[in-house]
Amino acid sequence: MDLRFGDSKPTDEERAAVDALLGPPESSWEGADRSDADLRWARGGREARDRRDQLLPALHALNDRVGWISEGALDYVCRRLTVPPAEAYGVATFYAMFSVRPRPATVLHVCTDLACTAAGASELCAAVEARLGPESGVKVERSPCLGLCERAPACLAIRAGESARPALEDEAVQAEGGSGGAAPGDGKGKGRRGRNTLHATAVCAPATPDRAIAAATAPETAPAEPAPETAVPQTGTPALTLLHRIGTVDPTSLDDYRAHGGYTALRRAFALGPAAVIREVTDAGLVGRGGAAFPTGRKWQATAAQTDHPHYLVCNADESEPGTFKDRVLMEGDPYALVEAMTIAAYATGAHRGYLYLRGEYPRALARLTHAIEQARTRGLLGDDVLGQGYAFDIEIRRGAGAYICGEETALFNSIEGHRGEPRSKPPFPVEKGLFGKPTVENNVETLVNVLPILTMGAEAYAAIGTPTSTGPKLFCVSGSVARPGVYELPFGATLGELLALAGVRDNLRAVLLGGAAGGFVRPDELDIPLTFEGTREAGTTLGSGVVMAFDDTVPLPRLLLRIAEFFRDESCGQCVPCRVGTVRQEEALHRITDRTGAAAADDIALLREVGRAMRDASICGLGQTAWNAVESAIDRLGAYE
Repeated sequence: MDLRFGDSKPTDEERAAVDALLGPPESSWEGADRSDADLRWARGGREARDRRDQLLPALHALNDRVGWISEGALDYVCRRLTVPPAEAYGVATFYAMFSVRPRPATVLHVCTDLACTAAGASELCAAVEARLGPESGVKVERSPCLGLCERAPACLAIRAGESARPALEDEAVQAEGGSGGAAPGDGKGKGRRGRNTLHATAVCAPATPDRAIAAATAPETAPAEPAPETAVPQTGTPALTLLHRIGTVDPTSLDDYRAHGGYTALRRAFALGPAAVIREVTDAGLVGRGGAAFPTGRKWQATAAQTDHPHYLVCNADESEPGTFKDRVLMEGDPYALVEAMTIAAYATGAHRGYLYLRGEYPRALARLTHAIEQARTRGLLGDDVLGQGYAFDIEIRRGAGAYICGEETALFNSIEGHRGEPRSKPPFPVEKGLFGKPTVENNVETLVNVLPILTMGAEAYAAIGTPTSTGPKLFCVSGSVARPGVYELPFGATLGELLALAGVRDNLRAVLLGGAAGGFVRPDELDIPLTFEGTREAGTTLGSGVVMAFDDTVPLPRLLLRIAEFFRDESCGQCVPCRVGTVRQEEALHRITDRTGAAAADDIALLREVGRAMRDASICGLGQTAWNAVESAIDRLGAYE
């Protein structure tokens, strides 16, 4: 039985928000006034169904304009796109940043994840809620990681409305005379481009009650946040490969980027040709930096070899792992590098359209990347004839809306296509049937940016960095109990102790979490672990995406484990039983043993092990398969409940 919304009608404001993205409706079947022609036949259905991928941008348009998604508004979107109401409702309720119930136009998202919890997020929430009552017109929501761990605790204020203009966006607008705002764009190269300049955002980090309330009550006039380069303690170090422009180059200036080596790699790519570019990436030994460590050259070659067309390129910029913020720093501090790297990857794999799937919680990155893409398009670096080489390529930004599972590549494809962000079963693999059922290459931001030094210095020189099996530089996100949190660049092979020495680890170190919530804890006497994929595996832990969170003895470990369990319970998509039920059982068991130790907790610890094994063996995707890792390592390596 299908879901129906009855007599619910959209308001004029809701219709205007959707029409600004999709254009005015062409017939009464889509919501226009009825004409004689509409009484005779239905028209436009096939074209509307072909725009199903505009569902997520349409929901964003409503949320940005009104602050929530009503039944009437959702019904209007369904009519415009010929999407069954039940499916659209399932998508709208899938994402944490949307609401299908009335709420104030201003929402203050206060991060309560690991780094922020350790920095006093609970006290911050309590103080803000006590001072902001219902009459304030602000809704305070406890949020998963906002990707601002180096400046914990953090919050993000979002105000919906037509008159508001994002303050963060203005930086890019003023810099080169471009126009900011998100460009939801067209589905599969069709349709119209809309601008999302309606809602205001304010990032507040590190947050105090006064600063958080000021950001929530007036996000349009909130003071500017620290520049992205403050997240790179190594700024100015000559030996940096991936971060060398951050802090020294104006991230809004294409001319400044080109003056510091920008687009040298793309010119070499055109000189080499697609096959030679893939060979360079393969010979360099580049592997994915998102945690799976799959050889990038093999993925590119497999996609390029597919005879089915078109091919697509997807940049996964939805880093949502608690403790991860390296991609944010790259996008905010060096956005043109990502645009150039995506162009090279697309050229090598035969793609002419790229999608950049960006976290909804990254307003500054959205503004910077939108501006960079528009400037590149204006200057002939994107479009129908890139650099005059006869190669066509363009990039469209798609905003996520708060779903950790969309970091999984096939869940990301479903999200772009307008479905719930649930992982697909493999095979077929994305290189065969990915986005829109076509061959697709998917890489994260750090992986793509590594392609630039490979082409400028050569595969042999790049492979000489690091170790024989883990080549090149690696970015590490260091946060928690350290003096200088931020993004650090080190060659593979450096030890955990060397990294923490750079960050200034505090006294009384109790544990270090490697790999984020899906990673594992190590003890203070294990700091000689080499930071390589093989080194961490031999040590019984994981490198993951490069998260390094240090905790001293003032941080209650049981509370951290409970927060990890809550995170996985909330972020499970619910598609498979082992993960859907197992994450709930894990949290319930941890609640029971939080205040108990020894024999009283033994039964629940045994239950945790059984549930953990079931999730690891039978879950569809990596979320369920890794949900038990951190808790298991805390029990076995740290004796968390002894």
